[in-house]
Amino acid sequence: MQIAAQADFEATGAVTHPPVLDIVVPVHNEERVLEQSITRLHAYLADGFPFTWRITIVDNASTDGTWLCAARLARDLADVGAEHLDRKGRGLALRTAWAASDAAVVAYTDVDLSTDLAALLPLVAPLVSGHSDVAIGSRLTPDSSVARYPKRELVSRAYNLILRTVFATRVRDAQCGFKAARADVARRLLPSVQDEGWFFDTELLLLAEHNGLRIHQVPVDWIDDADSRVRVARTALDDLTGAARMIWTFANGRGRVDLGSCARRPLRDDFGRSIVSFAIVGTLSTLASLALFLLTRDALGAVLANALAVSATFVANTWAHARFTAGASRPNWRVAFTVYGASLLLTSVALVAVDALGAGLGGELLAIGSTYAVATVWRLRTLHDASLGEQAAR
Repeated sequence: MQIAAQADFEATGAVTHPPVLDIVVPVHNEERVLEQSITRLHAYLADGFPFTWRITIVDNASTDGTWLCAARLARDLADVGAEHLDRKGRGLALRTAWAASDAAVVAYTDVDLSTDLAALLPLVAPLVSGHSDVAIGSRLTPDSSVARYPKRELVSRAYNLILRTVFATRVRDAQCGFKAARADVARRLLPSVQDEGWFFDTELLLLAEHNGLRIHQVPVDWIDDADSRVRVARTALDDLTGAARMIWTFANGRGRVDLGSCARRPLRDDFGRSIVSFAIVGTLSTLASLALFLLTRDALGAVLANALAVSATFVANTWAHARFTAGASRPNWRVAFTVYGASLLLTSVALVAVDALGAGLGGELLAIGSTYAVATVWRLRTLHDASLGEQAAR
């Protein structure tokens, strides 16, 4: 995606040598705290940080004295640069700075430095070593220490729970303003990230995970900024809108990024892990179906009760198997509906036969179990083939 505002950008205090780390600080009307925060960050890095570094302040359309302050800091402090954009947007600021950076690792931190800087080295080191592709600070891990207002904590937990439920993401905290990525990986992902505001982080992480990249999560010590300019309600609404867009993107088979040499080589066939995931998902789905069957059998009859039970768990079962068993980005709905239709037909025929013989509930449960077993073997085979196909696509 081309950034229209990029042509209007100014830079000062450019650092001539390519550093290992380029840490970007996006700002909008932050004249009050900018100098104090950049001075503190600069002192921390200068005091023995083991990798070469640069601080890049990106002012996105401030209307106060932020840009003048940023330019002055770039002149007065070594290894500090400043850039100005004529358009507002934290995502825009990060995209512009990261895409132009010559560093090996690009990162960012919020200007209020709410995240304790002791987490910076653990954030960056796995990227420098090549072990991970993206790294994020997390306020929601058990080892994190957080001082935060209840409203923000509730909104953050609810939002991240939605992400984990809908996308099955392993990311605990998509919004923490403390992230880093290998620069080569970032350059591959950035053209596919559409958002230029607060959802930028979440979209980047969802795309990274969707494309098989490794995300390292670092527990952080974090203190809420009492004077934060973030409008919680508006940001939450924008994030939910962005999440809905990503659901549609992935559901339609989009979101694949050509990672080139950055792609992680998949295992040829992780059958051991897949079979355990298959067993867990299948057991839970079967228990749910049997519970619904038993609850509705007397009112609907065996055939209709079974049809209701199988249909009610079909979507969740199919999605969970695709995501956790096959590691696929989305279910193969054509195959899924074929398995569903065939198993429903087979089970219905078996139940009709059992009822004709007068075998009662025991016979019905035996018929259901037998036909479920046949469908399970078929489903396992199709999921195994889907997993190999997904790995080959990567």
